[in-house]
Amino acid sequence: MRIALAQINPVVGDLQGNADKILACCQKAHALSADLAVFPELSLIGYPPHDLLELSSFVENEQRTRAALARAAPSGLGLILGGVAFNRNRPGKPLHNAAFLYEGGSLLGVAHKALLPTYDVFDERRHFEPGTNRAVIPWRGRALGVHVCEDLWNTVSEAQALYDTDPVAELAAAGADLFINICASPFAVGKRASRETLIAHAAGTHGLPYVFVNQVGANTELIFDGSSCVYGPHGKALLRLQRFEEDLAVWDTADTALEPPVPVNDPIASLHDALIAGIRDYFHKTGIFSKVMIGLSGGIDSAVTCALAVRALGRDRVVGVSMPSQYSSAGSISDAEALANILGLRLHAIPISSLVDAFEDALSEVLAGTEADVTEENIQARARGTILMALSNKFGYLLLSTGNKSEISVGYATLYGDMNGGLCILGDVLKGQVYRLAHYINRGGEIIPENTITKPPSAELRPGQTDQDSLPPYDVLDEVLRRYIEAQQDLREITEATGFDKAVVSKILRQVDRSEYKRRQAAPCLRVTAKAFGDGRRLPVVMRKP
Repeated sequence: MRIALAQINPVVGDLQGNADKILACCQKAHALSADLAVFPELSLIGYPPHDLLELSSFVENEQRTRAALARAAPSGLGLILGGVAFNRNRPGKPLHNAAFLYEGGSLLGVAHKALLPTYDVFDERRHFEPGTNRAVIPWRGRALGVHVCEDLWNTVSEAQALYDTDPVAELAAAGADLFINICASPFAVGKRASRETLIAHAAGTHGLPYVFVNQVGANTELIFDGSSCVYGPHGKALLRLQRFEEDLAVWDTADTALEPPVPVNDPIASLHDALIAGIRDYFHKTGIFSKVMIGLSGGIDSAVTCALAVRALGRDRVVGVSMPSQYSSAGSISDAEALANILGLRLHAIPISSLVDAFEDALSEVLAGTEADVTEENIQARARGTILMALSNKFGYLLLSTGNKSEISVGYATLYGDMNGGLCILGDVLKGQVYRLAHYINRGGEIIPENTITKPPSAELRPGQTDQDSLPPYDVLDEVLRRYIEAQQDLREITEATGFDKAVVSKILRQVDRSEYKRRQAAPCLRVTAKAFGDGRRLPVVMRKP
């Protein structure tokens, strides 16, 4: 049997557009003499659909479009599509997340997703009822063990199990001779290796080939890497598809000796490529912006954001704005100009000193008798934010927010100032990673000016200011944040593991907790770790922790 793995980049909700994409893949698979074409989870709808599933007309349209697509597919080609099935055995949620096998327009089998994730960014029990019947689907003399995404994630050991059932093992016991998993598994740095460990374990344990087909592309803050693959019954990879790109490849079940290239294990390279995919798809899939715009301060965060945007969209779709104040150093201004020249961007220079003076004059009577502090500093950030939003409104630009995870974590960002924007590119990227991204971007020659990388980071809101006036060294801050946010360690665990001063760590944790109200008002950020702000980390704004 020849199986086509069709790794597609759907647009959430675009049923007809996604159907056209799927049909084109079917025709290509048929031309390659495939017997079966396999598509990702919720193929027509795109993942995640969220509360679109509460619209009965939308669900009914998905059913009609899927049936029409099955009829339009080339004769002799079987299809496995992800879609929505009605729960006929109420009570329970009204829908199942399902995989459907079609041939010749006829529905030959259905598999309901059994394990419904409700952690991190997932909330599938909001709409779906778990499937309970793990049965193989017989087709052309094979017993297909078809299952959906999370059904794989309980296969290593009882000690690591998230659920009390193992759908893969149950399918093997039911007589499957081939596993097929259709998936929409979001990207996080390092996740592909852990995902393939599960696949290898399932294939090797049961002595059966394993076909894994994943969605690719980005939908709002979630990025999907694709990386679809086939593992043989020996638990070794036989085929791998591209990462972050649409792809289609055919695997013959008789062929167990393929030698796929070993994937390069470079976390910064994968982070770089993921962020480019996130920018590209947010811009194109929303379809409402003419260009993207970045406030270029001469600092590392805006420079990296700008370089990534140019790589994702091309220089003609990127606009830079420099907004120097009386505290901006000559080097920062020249660094922003140098970056724009290297990238070939149009750079608008709009000084803000007169605006800041006007704000201070307007507030002088109310603030009389008070000491200058962060309030006056933030007037500069808010003046810049106002300029950027004015240009966004006038010209239809998407403003990219440039704050990184380290700063956003501890509130080192200004509401209605540098936090303005429609999408935050580095909001899940720690400061140390931003510097590593800059070096990676410069691997073939200078794009980000060397002075931008080597000078001490500074918001430049007062004379001689550096970030370390208010924050611990970034190597300390990043390690504490990684442990607290991503590894979910507490004060004792962090201090014991790192040896950092308890008072320093405690202050950082308090800053993270106290800044939740700011993050609730921030732009969505591209998710690249296992625990990002937003839907991936849900904490109350109003709380008191012991």
